[in-house]
Amino acid sequence: MQASAIWQFSLDSLHALAWGGPLLIALVVCARFVPLRTLVISTTVVTFALVMLGAYVRLTNAGLGCPDWPGCYGKLSPGLAAEQIEAAEAEAPAGPVSLPKAWKEMLHRYLASLVGVMILAIAYQALRGRRRDDYSEPRASVGLPLALVLLVVLQGLFGKWTVTLLLKPVIVTLHLLGGMALFAMLAWLSARMLELSAGPPSVLRGIRPWASFALVALGFQIALGGWVSTNYAALACTDFPVCHGRWVPSMDFDQGFHFLRELGMTAGGEPLSNEALNAIHWAHRVGALVTLMVVGFAGLKSLRVRDLHGYGMALLALLLLQIALGVTNVLGSLPLPVAVAHNGVAALLLATLVMLNFALNSPAIFRR
Repeated sequence: MQASAIWQFSLDSLHALAWGGPLLIALVVCARFVPLRTLVISTTVVTFALVMLGAYVRLTNAGLGCPDWPGCYGKLSPGLAAEQIEAAEAEAPAGPVSLPKAWKEMLHRYLASLVGVMILAIAYQALRGRRRDDYSEPRASVGLPLALVLLVVLQGLFGKWTVTLLLKPVIVTLHLLGGMALFAMLAWLSARMLELSAGPPSVLRGIRPWASFALVALGFQIALGGWVSTNYAALACTDFPVCHGRWVPSMDFDQGFHFLRELGMTAGGEPLSNEALNAIHWAHRVGALVTLMVVGFAGLKSLRVRDLHGYGMALLALLLLQIALGVTNVLGSLPLPVAVAHNGVAALLLATLVMLNFALNSPAIFRR
């Protein structure tokens, strides 16, 4: 592995300034003039858009549309690198580089940069609020924003390595999970800003374990879904509910879930077998069944509590929609809008469960 692939930075000074200047202005505006509650909720919404855009980039095979980082052939935009992009496309017409793919990839990077700036502004406002004693629990209010800063830096590195290390499945999956974790943490912070709470502890005691268990189950299922996507195993089984006409198809879990390997290859450098792809896909289906039962039960339990009725309805509706989208992906040969929506609904399910868990653990409303 070459060190340049890990530490690559392809923008020259002028283009870096042209990128960083507007981001610095956005940072000052967000840090000084946008109320914290508005900033947190806005960042959560923009991060959701980033998750959706990332799924769109991945599903349209545009992840290597610009094969360097953070620029595109060292330039600020694909338009400035049109000559290099056209040359690469002429050399490999069916390859990963084209002008439309480059724009998709760079738009994703621009939006990711904006999310990073907004999170820095959240951390700045939280630290300033701590010095002014604006929070009843300053350590908790500062700790999460600082953790968000660390995670967004790590997420940026994973985004770079996704490109420079040529879409290694483990790196791409970690990048996907990092985006979901970022969105979940922002959802928790948004719940705090919105002062979400539920009923008395005695009523909530029986629901809390199920809500926590549902959140863990969904997290594992999202990880399995990410592994399916980054290994291009979504259509390993094209029938439903069976796979190749069998409830338990021929599978190779050893290679399917061997993490340290190249895309489409085994650990030994051989092409990845259909059996390995079957194992990845089938595991995701089993995970979907477990998630349906656990999250569904948490939703039904929530329906029985007046203050949690909205959470229960949202969980059950999103869960059924997600199952329908997953089945449509298989039977419809992965239609792009459906596949992107499948990622988006997973993120909404995650946010709903995060906010439900916050409310269950916050029977007394925080004072800001």
